[in-house]
Amino acid sequence: MADRILVLDAGTTSTRAMVFAPDGTLEGVAQQEITQHYPEPGWVEHDASEIWDKTLACACEVVGGDAGRIAAIGITNQRETVVAWDKTTGEPLARAIVWQDRRTADFCAGLKDYGYEETVQKRTGLLLDPYFSGTKMRWMLDHCDAVREAEQAGTLAFGTVESWLVYKLSGGTHVTDASNASRTLLLALDGEQFDEGLCEIIGVPRATLPEVVDTHGRIAVARPECFGSEIPICGLVGDQQSATIGQGCLSFGETKATYGTGAFVLTNKGQEIPRSANRLLGTVLYQEKGVRTYAIEGACFVAGSLVQYLRDQLGLIGNAAETEALARSIPDSGEVVIVPALAGLGAPHWRPDARGVISGLSFASGKAQLARAALEAMAHQTHDLASAFAADGAPWSRLRIDGGMSANNWMAQDLADILDIEVERPDFVETTALGAAILASVGAGFHPSLAAAAQAMRGSSTCFVAKMDEDVRRDRLARYARALSAA
Repeated sequence: MADRILVLDAGTTSTRAMVFAPDGTLEGVAQQEITQHYPEPGWVEHDASEIWDKTLACACEVVGGDAGRIAAIGITNQRETVVAWDKTTGEPLARAIVWQDRRTADFCAGLKDYGYEETVQKRTGLLLDPYFSGTKMRWMLDHCDAVREAEQAGTLAFGTVESWLVYKLSGGTHVTDASNASRTLLLALDGEQFDEGLCEIIGVPRATLPEVVDTHGRIAVARPECFGSEIPICGLVGDQQSATIGQGCLSFGETKATYGTGAFVLTNKGQEIPRSANRLLGTVLYQEKGVRTYAIEGACFVAGSLVQYLRDQLGLIGNAAETEALARSIPDSGEVVIVPALAGLGAPHWRPDARGVISGLSFASGKAQLARAALEAMAHQTHDLASAFAADGAPWSRLRIDGGMSANNWMAQDLADILDIEVERPDFVETTALGAAILASVGAGFHPSLAAAAQAMRGSSTCFVAKMDEDVRRDRLARYARALSAA
C-alpha cells in the first residue's frame, strides 16, 4: 500500500532523504554531506549538480527499489540559496550562491542609498540584505557570462533549491512555493506571483522566475526515471517554515527556534501580514488553496556553524557532542564571551560588516571556556531576538526548539535560564523533515488539515524550566552586550 511519505531535506551542509510512516515514525534515512566552497572572504557557494546527484542518491537508497509504497514526496530546503540553470539542457550555469553569502552587501547598500528599503520592507516584509535571494540573482546576471547569455537567449531559469529539485525530478516543471518565494525580495506578501516592480528595483527579469504555488497539494510529479514509477510531489516548504509546522506551531502566537547551521525563530501570525518596527522579518509560513498564513521571523546566521568552526578551523574539539561535557566541566566561562558574527550579524542588528569577537581571554581560558562560551552565545543571540519580538508585540510565553544543536541538554537549559521562560524540545528533534512530511501528507489527502496531521504525527517532548539566579542572568547579558559593541 502506498502510504509512506518520502521527504527530501536539502540542507546547507548535507542533503538527506527520509521515509515517514502515516503516524510520523521515521522508517529510513540516508544522508550525504554537501561540499562548501569559499572562493573569497564572505563568499559561500554550492555545486547545484552535487546537490541534485546526492539528493537523488539518498532518495534511491531509502526508497530501496520499492517506490510502490511511496505515496508522495515532500521537499524542504535551505532557503535563499540561488541556483541558475538552462531550461534547454537542465544543467547549472554557475555555482549556487548560498544564503550565508555576503558578496552583494555593496549592492544592497546602494539600493538603501537610493531610498528603496522602506518600499521593499513594506511590500516584502524583508530588509535589503545580502541574505535574500534577489540580489544574488542580480549578481549572477552581472558577473557570470553563461547566466547573462542564457537570459539573452530566453533559456535562463532562476530558483531556490526546492525549485531546482522539482525541475530535475519532474523533467521541467518550474515552480517555487510561497514560503520560499517570500524570501527573495521579489514577492509582495499580499501578491499572488512575483512582482514586476520589485523585479525592476533589484534588476531580475520576471521571465526567469518560477511560478509561485501552494506549499501543499499536488504540485508536480517525479518522473519514472527517478524511482521506477511516478510519484506526486505534494509538499514544498522552506526549512524554517517546515520546522515551525513540524513543531505544531499552527495557532497564532506559537513560537519555535531551530538551531542548525544558523538559528531561526518564527512566531505564527495567522493571516495577519507582519509589520515589524524592530528589524524582524515578515514571511509566508504556508499557503493553502491560495490563502496564506504568515509568520514574523528573526534569523541569526551562525549557530551550529560556530561549533563546526571550533572543530574544523581551530581544532578545539573532535565532535560537536563534546561541547556539552566541556560546558559542564567548569562552573562558568571564566568571563569568555563569543559574539558569533562570522557571517555578519542578522536580526535584529543586520550588520553584514560585523565580524566575530572573542572577549575576556586570560591565561586561564582553555577549550572548555571557549566551548561553553560558544554554547552560551546561542542563548545570548536568542535573547536579542526575544527583546525585538516583544517590542513588536509578539512576546514569547514558551519556546519550542529543534535542530541538531537542541539535542545538547546543557544548551537547552541555558536557553530557558537566559530567556526566563519554559523551553520545550520534542523527543524527535528533526522537525524540519517532519514538517515537510506533514505538508505532503495533507497534500496527498491522508489528513484533512495541518492541525490533524500534526496531532497524528508529532510525538512527546521534554521541558526545561528556568533555574538561574537573576543576578547571574543580568551579569551574563551585560558581558555579552559589551562584547557585541565590539563586533
